[in-house]
Amino acid sequence: MVEKKSTFETLAKSSLYPQEQLMPVSTKNHRFFIGLPKEISPYENRISLTPDAVAILVNNGHEIWIETKAGLGSKFTDKQYSDAGAKIVYSPNEVYKAEVILKIDPPTLEEIELMRPGQALISAIQLGHLQVETLEALLKKRITALAFEFIEDKVGGIPIIRAMSEIAGSSVMLIASEYLSTTNNGKGVILGGITGVPPTKVVIIGAGTVGEYAARAALGLGADVQIFDNHLYKLRRIKQLLSQQIYTSTIDTLTLSETLKTADVLIGALRAEKGRARQVVTEEMVGRMKADSIIIDISIDQGGCIETSEMTTLNAPVYKRHDVIHYCVPNVASRVSHTAATALSNIFTPTILRAAEEGGMEKMIFSHKGFMKGVYTFNGGLTNESLARKFGMKYKNIELLMAARF
Repeated sequence: MVEKKSTFETLAKSSLYPQEQLMPVSTKNHRFFIGLPKEISPYENRISLTPDAVAILVNNGHEIWIETKAGLGSKFTDKQYSDAGAKIVYSPNEVYKAEVILKIDPPTLEEIELMRPGQALISAIQLGHLQVETLEALLKKRITALAFEFIEDKVGGIPIIRAMSEIAGSSVMLIASEYLSTTNNGKGVILGGITGVPPTKVVIIGAGTVGEYAARAALGLGADVQIFDNHLYKLRRIKQLLSQQIYTSTIDTLTLSETLKTADVLIGALRAEKGRARQVVTEEMVGRMKADSIIIDISIDQGGCIETSEMTTLNAPVYKRHDVIHYCVPNVASRVSHTAATALSNIFTPTILRAAEEGGMEKMIFSHKGFMKGVYTFNGGLTNESLARKFGMKYKNIELLMAARF
């Protein structure tokens, strides 16, 4: 006689008992294969990793390929990289075989063509000059692309931009001093001041990191400094950081126009909002400035904040308009590329080591929100809302992708 089982017993055995499943195994200590291509831009001298950084990564089990002469602009030789454990390759085709491409400039269409589907790219994006064709090529190749301008640290800061801004702000007064000199057909005045001679007047638009370090340098030389910004909290912050009662003002057109009439140096250091810096200095204002005064537009890589600004290069850095010298090189930090490369290495090296501990680039993205913010294309989808609006493209929220993944 067959024993009948109760409905409850059958149900319990079929669905209420714990169901065995395989637990996801975390792949720790991922070994990266990283490629450092030679920058093709004629005015980019920086490289993302120094030989010392390469040695640390290689000693931790990672493989680094570097295109020959990629470090020369930063005064690092192939031999130094080879001694550190990197493999020197002699063509872009070889270096772009790597799992992760680490570079400075945004990729060109030709460089994207060399990449393989599923690779990761970390570079600048330069929103003011980004073309839709570049995005479409990255999406077509299903590249996971991160812009280092967007990557945040644990406290919400942007470490790479902060480091490059410190360098730019510290360098900008040296540039101004060069072009105020008669040896460069400038006004023939010293930047700062001496006993019995009125100090030079420096106007800074933007109270961020570049403005802070530019102001420090100018004040140290004895210049008269005035700072403009539309964010009152930034103006308060910079006064506290500088520990001086310097002149600050919101960007009022009339006040700014009158101030520029007597300026010797104008620094444009506004940070872009919604992808492009606002042009707050008109051509009419520039036309009223003193002859042979100098404009240095640090915001030029995001479109510039001065109407007469046009992008220049390190080989041809200046031009004149309305008898005013314009310096509009987009990567001022490239003037001191050895220092800049060291600063970049100090950020990238621990980031790569942390990503390896997490189990790879994708796991790093989904486990660190600040790193995730750097992603603008992921697995064939555009994940940056600002870019989607700018180009009228479809957008995938990467946080929703993360939720679906888990």
